[in-house]
Amino acid sequence: MLRIAVQSKGRLFDDTMNLLAEADIKVSSSKRTLLVQSSNFPLEVLYLRDDDIPQSVANGVADIGIVGENEFIEKGEDAQIISHLGFSKCRLSLAIPKEIHYTGLQWFNNKKIATSYPNILRSFMNKNGIRADIHEITGSVEISPGIGLADGIFDIVSSGSTLASNNLREVEVVMKSEALLIGNWKMDDEKHNILNDMLFRFEAVRSAQDKKYVMMNAPKDKIADITNVLPGIKSPTIIPLADEEWCSIHTVLDEKRFWEIIGKLKELGAQGILVTPIEKMIL
Repeated sequence: MLRIAVQSKGRLFDDTMNLLAEADIKVSSSKRTLLVQSSNFPLEVLYLRDDDIPQSVANGVADIGIVGENEFIEKGEDAQIISHLGFSKCRLSLAIPKEIHYTGLQWFNNKKIATSYPNILRSFMNKNGIRADIHEITGSVEISPGIGLADGIFDIVSSGSTLASNNLREVEVVMKSEALLIGNWKMDDEKHNILNDMLFRFEAVRSAQDKKYVMMNAPKDKIADITNVLPGIKSPTIIPLADEEWCSIHTVLDEKRFWEIIGKLKELGAQGILVTPIEKMIL
């Protein structure tokens, strides 16, 4: 049985549970239970506070964990990074009141900065030769300048709406963060095998994200032109139709380029274009 530590609430909790569900690993998301076992996979989920996950994995209380990169670096625990998961993206930034004229990083010399991430901030300031008075606080960091506790803040930023609502503006991005899968260094072979199976499922889910399966009918004399504009994984599938002058072409498209490519296909004579989402994709 492999034990994974996950955040007990918040956006990272939601994203993690969605990933497990898409990988067909069934787990109850009841917040009343600290430890829950999957009903169809050799995995048990340990629900913890986000700042407790790195230590729990490093100490072997959990074998693996999903945690924000910012929290992992802040805690500095001895665990291995297994994979960057690509979701729950944010950044750690310095912010100051909107009305203040910002002259560059040197502005923070001898200023008070409130943060929940003192280690990351201290390392950044030392690297850049800035002497700042760092105040470690928990809770609503963004209110600190407004109540006179600090001149600026160092905190997580996603959309920036929280900063704006507190009359703050982002002036320096210190690091970018996303969800990490971390692991204990001393997992045995049996647990590694379970982990590899889970990673295989995760990769299949991630490979299918933002992809569409596209089917179309096209004149045979346009096959070469159409395949030249299709950025398929390898090459499109071409199937003959009852009408010998036509064929069916199947491929996978990235959603970001979907409309651009569909327009070109229509210009080249493609018809009856069908588009379906992809749930899993094994490469």
